[in-house]
Amino acid sequence: MIADKPCPKMNDDGVEEYSRAAVIDNNLAMLLWITLGTVCCWFFNPVVAWVFLGVALLTVFVVMRKLVCPNCYYYGKRCASGWGKLSALMFKQGNIEDFNDSLGVKLAPAVYGLITLVPLVLGTISAVQHFSWVKPVFLAALLLTGFYSGAIARKKTCSQCKMCGFCKGSAAKT
Repeated sequence: MIADKPCPKMNDDGVEEYSRAAVIDNNLAMLLWITLGTVCCWFFNPVVAWVFLGVALLTVFVVMRKLVCPNCYYYGKRCASGWGKLSALMFKQGNIEDFNDSLGVKLAPAVYGLITLVPLVLGTISAVQHFSWVKPVFLAALLLTGFYSGAIARKKTCSQCKMCGFCKGSAAKT
């Protein structure tokens, strides 16, 4: 325990490790979210789409893993997305007491919001400039996937998390 930070209280009802099925489902949803965003950016400009894809993948699977996961209870374990194990392969373990103060926890809403907002804006501009029925379909799919991943799936996985009682980003407080 650090002198000015009490050790976090764990959710005793939380799962020790999430199922492989949950990891697969959550990663497929994230990849679908990024893919739909990339397609919506492609409607605007193919170069922008490639930049979006690279930045989104790098940010979600590397940068955010460095900024969030080392201080998480699930570091080295199978969290809802498997990123605890991914992070342990790439980064040194931090302190769980520092989790809520990590830059990643503070940036997460902006990062995941931008994965939807940037393609939504660019895809909408493209649809207004050169309408095609395909564009609104992809924009709607992007919104639905972003909503599912960011709200429905997140609330379910957060409710099962050992850290949900003290995590500032938890969608399910106990």
